[in-house]
Amino acid sequence: MTFYTKRVFYKNALALDASSLPVCHHLHQTTTQTTMALLDQNLFHYSLLSLYLLGPPTFISLKFLQAPYGKHHRPGWGPTISPPLAWLLMESPALWLTLLLFPFGQHSTNPKALILMSPYLLHYFHRTIIYPLRIYRNSKPTSGFPASVAVMAFGFNLLNAYLQARWVSHYKSDYDGGLFWWKFFGGLVVFVWGMRINMWADRVLLGLKREGGGYMVPRGGWFEWVSCPNYFGEIVEWIGWALMTWSWSGFGFLLYACANLVPRARANHRWYLENFKEDYPRSRRAVIPFLC
Repeated sequence: MTFYTKRVFYKNALALDASSLPVCHHLHQTTTQTTMALLDQNLFHYSLLSLYLLGPPTFISLKFLQAPYGKHHRPGWGPTISPPLAWLLMESPALWLTLLLFPFGQHSTNPKALILMSPYLLHYFHRTIIYPLRIYRNSKPTSGFPASVAVMAFGFNLLNAYLQARWVSHYKSDYDGGLFWWKFFGGLVVFVWGMRINMWADRVLLGLKREGGGYMVPRGGWFEWVSCPNYFGEIVEWIGWALMTWSWSGFGFLLYACANLVPRARANHRWYLENFKEDYPRSRRAVIPFLC
């Protein structure tokens, strides 16, 4: 091989290496994106499994031991914080984590995804901002809220907000299906109905506390049917959410809400009966009219 031939050979080899650099970079980038997608899928699946696994022990434990706040406050659970601050902090992940994650989903610019996420954000805007303000304005100073309970609720809301936001913004695949709007509006009617019951009941209970300086027998409306229409309304909300999202994440949230709220409502019902005795209507159920 002559000097000139060697020179041409090496020049062509260098040109070939240079031209292959973009291809190698693209392959590396594709591999990284695939790995990240698999990691995210695994995180979502294991988080969803955790949501379902949390329900049964929560339901069983709350049949014997109630979270020590409100009617069931008792010492021995460590330091406490003010109830309005506790509600603001422990419910807040449903707002800020949802808003943080949503732009990273593949459907983040889809108007249907934005509309679907709105009822969930509306509920938690009320629960995180409006409800604590109403507690602060309408209730006299009461016993503190255990920080340990607030931390546990904060952790659950981190898990649940991740699942709901990630499903709606990224993993839901039927936005173009013909049934999307049927499921959405059908679920929305149920959701709004439940939210109205929930907000109305909260307003009545806070009003009684403000007027009487403590707990009184609530009367009128849904209180003639159940002791805890606020919990009944919230359960109805999440039935609507499960219908709107038509997802395992939405259904899992509904099951967990029932596992958490039904035992709490039954404990509240017993508390009313024990403390108000003959003054409390015996015909009322705890949380679901005619059933329990």
